[in-house]
Amino acid sequence: MQENIIYGIRAVIEAINAGKKIDKIVARKALSGELFAELQKVCKQKGIRIQFADAEVIDRITTANHQGVVAMLSHISYVSIDQIDDIARSKGEQPLVLLLDGITDVRNLGAIVRSADCAGVHAVIVPEKGSAPINGESVKTSAGAMHYMPICLTQNTYYALRALKDKGYRIVGATEHGAEEYHKVDFTGPVVIVMGSEDKGISRQILKLCDQNAKIDMYGHIESLNVSVAAGIILFEAARQRKL
Repeated sequence: MQENIIYGIRAVIEAINAGKKIDKIVARKALSGELFAELQKVCKQKGIRIQFADAEVIDRITTANHQGVVAMLSHISYVSIDQIDDIARSKGEQPLVLLLDGITDVRNLGAIVRSADCAGVHAVIVPEKGSAPINGESVKTSAGAMHYMPICLTQNTYYALRALKDKGYRIVGATEHGAEEYHKVDFTGPVVIVMGSEDKGISRQILKLCDQNAKIDMYGHIESLNVSVAAGIILFEAARQRKL
């Protein structure tokens, strides 16, 4: 455990500012002071959760001089947009990328990454803000798939998608208002599949970048699927086409 933690308020602040990926931070209850206030401000800016606990709990994590704060480092493999091509090329495959536009439920995030790994997706793009956190719960829900799936965190999903589009990727948005049934869409070649938020779907700005919009026809009384279920259906159609 020791090699996967950072302790001490200043050390944790510096780690965050240096770009270290933090799973969660545990702080002693009733902790105060200017330095801790600075840590809270940085965590708020970066969307990092602080969990408060009794001093005894933190002492069980480390016996070092932790000053009441311990940060757990993430085990997730993060990549940049530019690395995605190399990941696919190393497998002799055309890139298949999944972009999540505002998935806020941590269980949906984990389930989607699990399906993405099973379907052979090369990377999942997740916004740094406005998205479910990548933490122990999402890793657990993914059945460990997040340990294998390259995750690309982006500050701006529009520009990330624009960069891939400029490199020749086709952008397919999954939306119930799509013009084409998903199994009629061509998922071969370099493709980004976009899944939208649970309540609002894909944002209007992102939809404008999509080359095609795919839908899953409904035949019962309910008009929509859970986003993780919809992602699984579309991803495995893409996988099926790529194996032909």
